[in-house]
Amino acid sequence: MRSRWTGIGSSSVTNTYTNPVRIGVQLQPQHADYASIRRAVAEAEQIGVDIAFNWDHFFPLTGEPDGKHFECWTMLGAWAEATSRVEIGALVSCNTYRNPELLADMARTVDHISNGRLILGIGSGWFERDYDEYGYDFGTAGGRLDDLAEALPRIESRLGKLNPPPTRKLPVLIGGGGEKKTLRLVAKHADIWHGFGDAEVIERKHRILDEHCAAIGRDPAEIERSVGTNRHGEPGGVGERTYALGTRLFTIAISGPDYDLAPLREWVAWRDEKNKGLAG
Repeated sequence: MRSRWTGIGSSSVTNTYTNPVRIGVQLQPQHADYASIRRAVAEAEQIGVDIAFNWDHFFPLTGEPDGKHFECWTMLGAWAEATSRVEIGALVSCNTYRNPELLADMARTVDHISNGRLILGIGSGWFERDYDEYGYDFGTAGGRLDDLAEALPRIESRLGKLNPPPTRKLPVLIGGGGEKKTLRLVAKHADIWHGFGDAEVIERKHRILDEHCAAIGRDPAEIERSVGTNRHGEPGGVGERTYALGTRLFTIAISGPDYDLAPLREWVAWRDEKNKGLAG
């Protein structure tokens, strides 16, 4: 989904978006049996969310640290068959867990299984236990970002060589708010930027991302702005405040073992109200 601005190179606050609001859900694959996760993604699709994300970790991030947990990309392949409309993806895939060429091939494959519904979410990684227990070099935050910068062109190159190619130009989502490195990578490679924070933080990140786009001659309208919130966030609060700054993708994080998706209905209703009249 491409966004369209009036005014190029100015602050996000003073630009007017005309693209629609989208609602995502991050079904965190922790503490739950897979049957519960599968039911949750099916219910989320029935409710009407636009995107269903999981995450790319090997252990729970909250609650019992050795609780139940499942792997990201094999799950996305299953979701591709278990759903028919909703877009799917990782929020986000950790770059250093897989060879970039392999990740490109995995993404292309899930894209085909899902009939063109994959979003390739990627980030530099941060959860040290994943690295330590699975034998990856944790290194430094800066080093992991350098690895991501090196990997993104390799992913793009491999996607251009695969036979058959992806069904569409795979949307790339980059997560993270680092102003010197991450947002520069977003400006160069991403279709979607995903971040966290209150309205003041989001406003600053949008402005800096616009500046990085201007530095390389890219239209900032080409990058959809996304924000994450938890199940207690309300459309009338965080939604309205960040909507006013140009955010158009809102993703609600919900954890197992019991996936209470009731908040999604309120967000979907808010989306539909915001999007009235856009189709005309």
